[in-house]
Amino acid sequence: MAQAPELKLTPTPGQTIGPFYGYALPFEKDNELVNQAHPNSVRLHGVVCDGNGEIIPDALLEIWQADEHGNVVSREGSLVRDGYTFTGWGRVAVDNAGHYTFTTVNPGATEEGKAPFIMLAVFARGLLNRLFTRIYLPEDTEALASDPLLSSLGEAERATLIAAREDDGSLRFDIRLQGGNETVFLSYPRES
Repeated sequence: MAQAPELKLTPTPGQTIGPFYGYALPFEKDNELVNQAHPNSVRLHGVVCDGNGEIIPDALLEIWQADEHGNVVSREGSLVRDGYTFTGWGRVAVDNAGHYTFTTVNPGATEEGKAPFIMLAVFARGLLNRLFTRIYLPEDTEALASDPLLSSLGEAERATLIAAREDDGSLRFDIRLQGGNETVFLSYPRES
């Protein structure tokens, strides 16, 4: 019996964010990885802009991160916001001015000498697949200088991945999807 030729299937494209996400969003305290009263809480905030610098009022952002000791949370229930448990994951829709806010902690390094960072995913209109980037803390300049990802980038590109520490201790991280000062986005190889 003759064997059919082997077909190589490719993944289908993702979907743009739309009203079909409405049934699961928002959920209570979705942007609070810790309660604001937590002694080590920090505000992570910024705006999302397009290639022309215009705000994007309907983007959705997700973050994943280690806790302040560098421990990656691996327990179930990340949607539960009890005000006490650090979940390591959060999601927020930007407001009509393109602004977002998370309440979290400064992540610790997951390995000695490594630069701590927060992983961020962007979903927005016009994007067939979500975009991934990292948010690095600005303080540990030695770890930032030795980070493999940051070391592979030019100075201007590197700057798009490092948050600014504001006077009140919060972290400001603006996201630009295209154009001048475009945020560096990461790609991950797909399995064949």
